[in-house]
Amino acid sequence: MTAPRASHALTWLAALAIPLAACTKMGPDFVPPEPNWKPQTLGDTGKPSPDEKSRPVTNAVDPQWWKLLGDPQLTALEARLADGNLDLRLAAIRLTEARAQLGVADAAGNPNLNFDAAANRAKQSRTGTLGLTPSATGPGSRLRLPYNLFQTGFDASWELDLWGRVARAVEAAEAGVTASEDQVRDVLVTSSAELARNYIRLRGAQRKLQITRANLDIAKQSLSLTQARAAGGLTTDLDVANAAVLVATIEAQLPAQEQAQAELVNAIGLLMGAAPQAMTAELAAPRAVPPVPPAVPIGVPSELARRRPDIRVAEAKLHIATATTGVAVADFYPRVTLGGFGALQGLTLSNVADLAPALAYSFGPSVTLPIFDGGSRKRTLELREAQQMEAGITYQRTVLVALHEVDNALTAYATEQRRRAKLDAAVMQGRRALGLARMRYEQGVADFLQVLTAQRVLLASEQELADSTTAISTNFVQLYKALGGGWGE
Repeated sequence: MTAPRASHALTWLAALAIPLAACTKMGPDFVPPEPNWKPQTLGDTGKPSPDEKSRPVTNAVDPQWWKLLGDPQLTALEARLADGNLDLRLAAIRLTEARAQLGVADAAGNPNLNFDAAANRAKQSRTGTLGLTPSATGPGSRLRLPYNLFQTGFDASWELDLWGRVARAVEAAEAGVTASEDQVRDVLVTSSAELARNYIRLRGAQRKLQITRANLDIAKQSLSLTQARAAGGLTTDLDVANAAVLVATIEAQLPAQEQAQAELVNAIGLLMGAAPQAMTAELAAPRAVPPVPPAVPIGVPSELARRRPDIRVAEAKLHIATATTGVAVADFYPRVTLGGFGALQGLTLSNVADLAPALAYSFGPSVTLPIFDGGSRKRTLELREAQQMEAGITYQRTVLVALHEVDNALTAYATEQRRRAKLDAAVMQGRRALGLARMRYEQGVADFLQVLTAQRVLLASEQELADSTTAISTNFVQLYKALGGGWGE
């Protein structure tokens, strides 16, 4: 067959392969799952308490929810988070890996074309298969002599994806890209929430440190007063000792509170990708705990499954498991491959240059039909089907956990506000009690024990109030984390 005829034959075979390559996808088609749990509302719909100054509303969730706290420094930190956060960089690299894997899977469905060139020195064995033909090994035969063989040309192959094995693999890789994209969002949600939580806790720790130092000043004033009264014979050394104990007790709280402040600064620095103590100067100045807004947009229940990135990741993994089940099913069917090669061969380089006589080629289809593999394909299919069921249950569990987290966050947000209102009243009464106790002590109608008790109660109440104020704002952050806020499409 001449070169033109070979070219025509290859063209005809390629044209025949095009309709054959229009595959039928084996295995189950992925259908986006419906959650088994569909709440009508999010959280408690009962009558709000007057102490709940901040209430959830069904308005759309702002991706930059931290701006609702009205703290410019927190907003600036959140804007810088993506630049330095190492977890986010790792997630972005994994997304790049998933996209590269998609390219690898997609390339498996394309023809392969290779260029080959070789120069070999060879000699046939006269006692091997060549000996079956005596004339080939007789006197004067060139086949028994060493010879050179020069060859250059192309070979090509193309597996027709008749049963959708490659298409299902590409589908799984595409779902893997979707999962990686949503994992980036999940890391961003978690990092944004963790940054806001640590920032709020830092401001709460600074507030507690201020309260402790203010109470220490009051305790030192009480110590000076008892010392003066003891010097004048108006009280005993017992009151002086009790006042000194209170001063020392309050002073003992300072190192632990200073340590907590330093650790929170470092926690923020770690999220920002900064070295230890690198952000101390930026965050050392005390600020108030960012207050929560009167209205907290939480969206509607139907949006939760699409807004929570972990739910979207679980759905994408279910898609991967479904598609890989299709790959396992397609492995039971024959594989049809079109292949061929065309080359120029010669015993000398000058022979290779003589195109028509040097031309060698072959082409045609090949079929591989699985007959026996020890049950490997069957077990693989069973494995993929089990993984698909596992992914489905994981999806439903992820949805259920999300609903519980939202409900718990809403409950914590409401109850902590009611607790803070009571603590606020307790602090007001504690300050009044301390003032009355000090006045009665100075007038000599009460002993110092009443002053000591009143100040201890006041210190504890003020610190609890500070903790509650911090908890309300951190519960606000936890609520938005549970809602999947912190990223946009």
